[in-house]
Amino acid sequence: MTDSAAWQVQSIAPLPDWFVQAVNQAANLSASNVAAPYVAQLLWQRGIQDPDRLAGFLNPDCYQPASPFDFGQEMQWAVERLQQARLHQEPIAIWGDFDADGVTATAVLWDGLGQFFSQQQTLFYYIPNRLTESHGLSQQGIDTLYAKHCRLIVTCDTGSTNLTEIEYARSLGMDVIVTDHHTLSAMRPPVTAIVNPRHLPTDHPLATLSGVAVAYKLVEALYETLPDIPQKPLESLLDLVAIGLIADLVELKGDCRYLAQRGIEQLQKQSNPATATRPGLSRLLALCKRSGDRPTDISFGLGPRINAVSRIQGDAHFCVELLTSQDARLCNHLAEATELANTRRKALQKEVIQHVKARLAQLDLSTTRVIVLADDQWQLGVLGLVAGQIAQEYGRPTILLNTELEERQEAGGGRQEAEGRRQEAEGRGQEAVEPSAVSRQQQNSTLHPSSFIPHPSSSPLARGSARSVNNIDLYQLVQDQAHLLHRFGGHPYAAGLSLPVENIPLFTEALNQQARQMAEMARPSLQADLALTIAALGKELFQALKLLEPCGMGNPAPKLLIQNCWFEQVRNQNIKDWKGGKVRYIKTEFELRDDSTQHGFPGLWWEHYQDEVPRGRCDAIVELDFNTYQKRYEIRLIAVRPCESTALTASSAASDGWLLDWRGLNSVPTHASPLSPPLILSQCPTSWAELQVWFRRAKQEQRSLAIAYAAPPQTEPQMLWQQLVGIAKYLSRTGQSATRIQLLEKLGIGDRALKLGFQTLELLGFTLRFSDNAFYVSWQEQPSHFSTDTALTAAVEQFAIAVKEEQFRRQYFYQVPLATMQAVAQAASAERTTPLNLDDP
Repeated sequence: MTDSAAWQVQSIAPLPDWFVQAVNQAANLSASNVAAPYVAQLLWQRGIQDPDRLAGFLNPDCYQPASPFDFGQEMQWAVERLQQARLHQEPIAIWGDFDADGVTATAVLWDGLGQFFSQQQTLFYYIPNRLTESHGLSQQGIDTLYAKHCRLIVTCDTGSTNLTEIEYARSLGMDVIVTDHHTLSAMRPPVTAIVNPRHLPTDHPLATLSGVAVAYKLVEALYETLPDIPQKPLESLLDLVAIGLIADLVELKGDCRYLAQRGIEQLQKQSNPATATRPGLSRLLALCKRSGDRPTDISFGLGPRINAVSRIQGDAHFCVELLTSQDARLCNHLAEATELANTRRKALQKEVIQHVKARLAQLDLSTTRVIVLADDQWQLGVLGLVAGQIAQEYGRPTILLNTELEERQEAGGGRQEAEGRRQEAEGRGQEAVEPSAVSRQQQNSTLHPSSFIPHPSSSPLARGSARSVNNIDLYQLVQDQAHLLHRFGGHPYAAGLSLPVENIPLFTEALNQQARQMAEMARPSLQADLALTIAALGKELFQALKLLEPCGMGNPAPKLLIQNCWFEQVRNQNIKDWKGGKVRYIKTEFELRDDSTQHGFPGLWWEHYQDEVPRGRCDAIVELDFNTYQKRYEIRLIAVRPCESTALTASSAASDGWLLDWRGLNSVPTHASPLSPPLILSQCPTSWAELQVWFRRAKQEQRSLAIAYAAPPQTEPQMLWQQLVGIAKYLSRTGQSATRIQLLEKLGIGDRALKLGFQTLELLGFTLRFSDNAFYVSWQEQPSHFSTDTALTAAVEQFAIAVKEEQFRRQYFYQVPLATMQAVAQAASAERTTPLNLDDP
């Protein structure tokens, strides 16, 4: 839920009659349509007030797209070099990227240039591996293409700042054409041509093109130059263009909006067997239960799935095959593999989020201004997504690091430069970021090679992602600690970084100290566009609001405020994969009601449990959607807060029996509590921070909190150590696995003691492997010199000390007086909370 100060509702402006008439005419809306005024109001609020611009915005038939040759001489040079390559039958290579924009850009060039060059004979493509390589050109990849006799490389969605690699390609006699939309170097790279919209004025209709759209413009220029050669219409590429544009979160204005509109028209054909031309897309749409007629089918369906392949597997080559192949059997196989990768991505993301939140419960968030957490088991490919979610939910900049220890063997150069490019690309923040707050000028001013700070330390590196929130300049915050970093690149809202593991504590403290000296962090604001009732929701409003699509940066999906409403039929469940298997990813379904109608309206709250839905009257901000699979209109919950009257009731209840002391009772009392049913805290905490999380949750949900944990066991640490050894032997002998939760509950210890226990087991010759959210153990008797008795004894002692400390803390919280808890709860209730995150399902 979100506090009331963080919500803003757009004021309703009186509209000129001529404007309302112009909107109705351009949108073909009847004056009697009750939803028509909402469309006019939204367009006026968003600055779409010029009648000439209005027609082109609502209807792509009324928009005149810009010529590809508006890129000027650079586009001319690119086309001339491609003509020369075709004339001399030179092998050429497409150099792509592994995110959705880069993959679709590669596919556009593969299909588009494939009309002029023979695929796999004079036309090849190369995409770096996300997990082992980096965004951008590399000497290793250039050598691979040189060995295939390629003498021309055409990049897409990358290459603008790869001066060293381009110079290396030139030394081999290879030319480079760059098509990209990212930051330009201060000097023009030594390329044949560089087609990049950042050369254009910011108000040019091509200025906000993403990588796939720039690639499309190059193909369009070639089509116009050699019109008699292509056998397929240029428009057949537009479905790919729409996927990359919408997935990349660029501002959908000018030609960007036009291409997205036309692309969605083309994409919709892929869900109909009679009109489908891309069997891979058809199968992928079916698997994600989408029809392709909405931008959300890309942002919540196709885009995350294409990105998931490289996040999980590293290699995205087969995504291009999936998007372009005409072999239906192969495409079915590739689409199913993509779906499974996305299922795995969801599970990993959920797993890391849960682990991060468990760690946050142990922090004192009242003194934490910047969240910095590290772990050696967090999947690097999902850290940017998780950091974005945590930043939004907790209202603090968040940095998550993977500390899997890997000594740097290189003596500088290649891999370090590649890592720097990865940091830069990570800093683009294309997922789980507030993109609308990042201006083009901000990105231009911060994304450049000098952002990558080499650090001379030879200690193991932690690598990860950073995401900001609330207009906090994350880039400046981190850059001020450059002396502690190995590499860093990004912009004010997102970054990638690496630093020596030994520097993490100092880095964390320095960031928080610096943030404390800043003015109080801005509170997150959530803006609702229209205040409506449940009775206004439905088909007519949905069709009217759909006229604003495609939505994105600069034109967000309309957010609707429903006041004085309540929830019924609330239930949560794990979503299922395409085979019917459960995925560890939660959604809560409900019906929302108010006094305007006797009927409830169905809705979803992604990644939230049913006990997080407030009881009683509340206000909600939602988005209206259509569920293609269930054939129903529904709402997607964005934020919820109690009504003022409900909040007052909860406040009075808090001073009268809000905190219930049920410690040590054999059964739950049957008498009703002031706020029924209460939250039950059944696990004894080890810190006040853990308790404060429960206090805040109870306040937000308007429920009493029952302190109901049993007396903590006081098992001797030596006995726990013997139990841990016994468990390890059993798992090794049987080949079975155990989850972290199972081990913690079985032994009655915490994470720190368990980690020390694992390290001590390794001294005995046990090997632990973490896979699929569980630990596997193997054991082989080691020679006597493997570990000294002294080292083993010291390790067991450290384990015992950690256990004793946890037992002491639990005993304290079992005995602490209720009055002390009430005082801490009062302090917690005075502190602001910002818990809500809305992310792609």
